[in-house]
Amino acid sequence: MPRAADLIIRNIGQLLTLRVLPERPGRPAGADGVGATEPGWLGLIEDAVVAVRNGCVLAAGSRTDVEPHLAEKQDTVVIDAAGGVVSPGLVDPHTHLLFAGWREAEFALRLEGRTYLEILASGGGILSSVARFRAAADEELLSWGRSALDRMLLSGTTTVEAKTGYGLVAAQELRALRLYRRLGAEHPVTVVSTFLGAHAVPAEYRNRPGAAAAYLDEVCLPLLPKIAGDGLAEFCDVFCEAGVFGVAESRRLLTEAARLGLPVKLHADEFEPTGGAELAAELGAVSADHLARASDRGLEAMARAGVTAVLLPVTTFTLGLRDYAPARKMLDLGLEVALATDFNPGTSPVESMPLVMGIACRALRLTPAETFRAATVAAARAVGLEGRAGQIQAGVPADLVIFEATDYRQVPYRLGTNLVRTVLKKGKIVVSEGRLRRRR
Repeated sequence: MPRAADLIIRNIGQLLTLRVLPERPGRPAGADGVGATEPGWLGLIEDAVVAVRNGCVLAAGSRTDVEPHLAEKQDTVVIDAAGGVVSPGLVDPHTHLLFAGWREAEFALRLEGRTYLEILASGGGILSSVARFRAAADEELLSWGRSALDRMLLSGTTTVEAKTGYGLVAAQELRALRLYRRLGAEHPVTVVSTFLGAHAVPAEYRNRPGAAAAYLDEVCLPLLPKIAGDGLAEFCDVFCEAGVFGVAESRRLLTEAARLGLPVKLHADEFEPTGGAELAAELGAVSADHLARASDRGLEAMARAGVTAVLLPVTTFTLGLRDYAPARKMLDLGLEVALATDFNPGTSPVESMPLVMGIACRALRLTPAETFRAATVAAARAVGLEGRAGQIQAGVPADLVIFEATDYRQVPYRLGTNLVRTVLKKGKIVVSEGRLRRRR
């Protein structure tokens, strides 16, 4: 018997379902990227149809398989994809979403030769954003957050992970988490909150002996029971890096978070091979992020432990660094690789996942197929939403993107061009003809 649909997308040239992850993510022998479109990679279906009911995918597949089993109601919405590409809504699994003000002066300093850690040590970097965050009113911060989410949505992102870490005192970190809850409730984009109180050692601790340990003892560790007990965050993260928080300090914080039921993540081995990847494997972290300088031993341990590697190539590019994360090695080891913007005011003022995908093809040597998987189903795994985001299959929320492209490879190929035409969130049209639908 035909099933009635609330919304139907017809005339899809290429449908990327991402239904199944391959058992081993590494590129098949001899594959040139075209071969990577087989079902274990993209679940690519040509001449396809997607039907939606009650906010979830009702059916998705070839026109000949799906159409005979569909029925239109009087109020069924029908969208003509015009031969375009339809993919799951993109998932951005690493952002620092909530801040007040850009850091363009710091950009100029880096062009003059100052390093990120030098700027941080002199009170700039994260610490300048901390001062602005603390001084900003709630509505100012919310306005910045809404605007960023709008721009992300226009680029096809329907789920975003958002970290704290610009408060660095208990009240301000809790404020950030509560503001994320508000943003998630009022905006179409799903917001996954992460507690990153251990983002930097605040200025008021800098001259104290054992400053990082003291800050953890007095601010971050005491916050964990309330955050976990009140369900204010989905994850706990730490900036495990030389000059910030060492492996021993990171282990202490994350072990306590895990004990309280908060899954853990790490900023790991971005600038130096400090052992962050090994720690992520030891603790069974959901993800380890950055990893530009991770050791082979650490990556092998992550692969055995099933830790997702979240790579941030735009940050490396923006900082003008030479060492990009070894994505091909990671895939060959069997690591799951996701991509993210690392959106923040200092090192990655970028909100577009398609731009990240394009840079990943060029700098990380990923294929277009690999970047689509890394920006959808693998990214959803990195934020604990596997099976609920990043895929198009019956029963999954209908977060969908229609690209004005006849081949999915055009999305990362046409660098800097926004090909997003239509975006659906839970079956509702939130972007139409490249413009936001006004929210009621």
